[in-house]
Amino acid sequence: MSHLLFDQIVGHYRKPLGVLLLLAGVVIGSGASSHAATYLLEPNNTNVRFAIDHFNTSTNTGGFYNVTGQLDYDPRAKTGSISLVIPINSLNTGNKAFDLTLTGADFFDMEQFPLAFFESTKWYFNNDKAGADVAKVDGNLTMHGVTNPITLTATKFNCYFSFIAKKSVCGGDFTTTIDRTKWDMGKYTLLGITEKVTLNVQIEAAKQ
Repeated sequence: MSHLLFDQIVGHYRKPLGVLLLLAGVVIGSGASSHAATYLLEPNNTNVRFAIDHFNTSTNTGGFYNVTGQLDYDPRAKTGSISLVIPINSLNTGNKAFDLTLTGADFFDMEQFPLAFFESTKWYFNNDKAGADVAKVDGNLTMHGVTNPITLTATKFNCYFSFIAKKSVCGGDFTTTIDRTKWDMGKYTLLGITEKVTLNVQIEAAKQ
């Protein structure tokens, strides 16, 4: 993670020491190939959306927005690294009362854990395709003060030169399904709200 990004995050989220220590872990763990280009995520086009079954009748959806972070990517060497910083206060389900419930102590507990994090540990590529097509990304997801490994499957990923931004841009869509009880958020599972949550991650990052 660049010093500029770190300063931006700290400036926006002046939180307790525990949050700053987590940020330091992101900085230290974000190494990548020495030939990789560095891209900063565009908060307006980067988000983490979720869907969860509701009493086996319908699906509740929502998302986290204004996500920041850094992408290091080298398609020739087929290497990559990505870090995401997810502000819990950006949660939006379209229902303010539900937002307050989810950000409260029974679920994300925003007051104690204002940020969630994803830090990649390994990237996989489709070797049978031309170029370095991204297949999936392993990493660690930290939320509610708990860290567990997850795997994000890429449904698309591509880089191009943006004539609007006048720089190279990389972006893609990823998906995974997690068990929320592994992050100590098991409220209402016995009443019929499933522990399985589908996450859809959209990223867009501009070359620095």
